[in-house]
Amino acid sequence: MEETEIVNFPNARVLAIESSCDETAAAIVENGRIILGATVASQMEIHARYGGVFPEVASRQHILSALPVVENTLAEAHLALNDLDAIAVTRGPGLAGSLLVGLNLAKGLALGSGLPLIGVNHLEGHLYSAWVSPSNQGLPPEPRFPLMALLVSGGHTELNLMRGHLDYTRLGATLDDAAGEAFDKVARLLNLPYPGGPSIQEAAIHGNPLAYKLPRAWLEDTWNFSFSGLKTAMLKLVQELKGSGGPGIEGSPSLPVNDLAASFQAAVVEVLFKKTMTAAREYEVNEILLAGGVSANQALRDVFLNQDEFPVNIPPLSLCTDNAAMIAAAGFYRLAHGYTDPLSIDILPTWPLS
Repeated sequence: MEETEIVNFPNARVLAIESSCDETAAAIVENGRIILGATVASQMEIHARYGGVFPEVASRQHILSALPVVENTLAEAHLALNDLDAIAVTRGPGLAGSLLVGLNLAKGLALGSGLPLIGVNHLEGHLYSAWVSPSNQGLPPEPRFPLMALLVSGGHTELNLMRGHLDYTRLGATLDDAAGEAFDKVARLLNLPYPGGPSIQEAAIHGNPLAYKLPRAWLEDTWNFSFSGLKTAMLKLVQELKGSGGPGIEGSPSLPVNDLAASFQAAVVEVLFKKTMTAAREYEVNEILLAGGVSANQALRDVFLNQDEFPVNIPPLSLCTDNAAMIAAAGFYRLAHGYTDPLSIDILPTWPLS
């Protein structure tokens, strides 16, 4: 990454491309906050038949969707490439084939237009989803530093202390399954459709979260998380229920899927909430930020919003899952701090945030 002198771009417009997994997205954000145009081409229905993301299929769909998504975003914003100030793109982490499609398109656009290229960490983008809002809506207050950021997605669960823009200290992370990954695996166990997060949330609405006593891995004296034990406990519980003389999962209206889903969800939410609150107190932050796909979970949102110890910033549902507006926002702050990248940059599929 090339660092130049710190500059000020009061109304810079950044076009971003996001293709780290199974969503092909583009967005244009002004001043790091105002979404002028945004498009997402979802592959959810395609991958649902596999019960998860099929990497090769995802890459091929990105190739088909990437350029139309960018063209649609420019049209929505009533802008051309020469009206922009930079091209941002997700460089990692993510699926290698998917990342390559987005990065190569961004390189081509930057080369053809002469605009600077900015590689953005996908996790950094999730954090900056708290800064952006559509142009037809009022801007929310900017998050106040220092803040405690709980980043929860299909591939990552971690706590980061953010003292300022682009300043991250990872305090802890999952030692095994991420929260979103655990939701997907337990959903398959309960024969609920992919993606697992929304399916378990829907089932849990009709269930009793106290129906089954499931383990919580507190990992005392660390800020780390672990959900593999909870996943194993769910597997054993389902096996016991199936072997107790009752019917199996499939086609069984009597198996308590709703109670199982509610009990599992409650176990995940309790650990995420309590560890984040404890870290926020210890580091004396001004507020808490939730980001990532799992931050769309209503039970998780409710437990944070219903406490009055810390202000909580949670992006709207449309910005919790993968999108390009968050990448554009992060790209803007990198541009404003003087960071650009050469056209020779490559993807970083396992790129940590800090």
